[in-house]
Amino acid sequence: MITKATLQDIPTLNILINSAYRGETSKKGWTTEANLLEGKRTNEEELTETILNPKNTILKYTQSDKIIGSVLLVEKENQLYLGMLTVSPELQNSGIGKKMLAEAENHAKALGLSSIIMTVISVREELIAWYKRHGYVDTGEREAFPESEIHVTICEAPLEFIYLEKSI
Repeated sequence: MITKATLQDIPTLNILINSAYRGETSKKGWTTEANLLEGKRTNEEELTETILNPKNTILKYTQSDKIIGSVLLVEKENQLYLGMLTVSPELQNSGIGKKMLAEAENHAKALGLSSIIMTVISVREELIAWYKRHGYVDTGEREAFPESEIHVTICEAPLEFIYLEKSI
């Protein structure tokens, strides 16, 4: 079941998102960033600020009363920004991500928005290919990857974001 996340979900979402993106547990899935970045992907403070912003929605995918997926949706003018699509590493490649993308499209349509945009780290070729198979196209726009105490680069290659977009 996919529903809107609440402040009460933050501790669980924080653990889920960090376990899917970084560290040893993320290596159980195919979408890990552990070979590119160290540190945390997010924290409870950032998630709280995100949920409290009326332009943002975090959807959660719950199965047997356990949150096993999530996605951040941000209303931006005539587009919906999609970020932090997360599926529990043990359950990746089981169709949950595809269901979350479909629900994001429904959310965009309900808001009357014309497209969904996202940024993906350029070296994550298999993830970019997955989004392309789901109708997203490379816009050609690029942005430098931000360095911070949360995003600590550990790979040799310079990182940048590429923008993907899907018209709906």
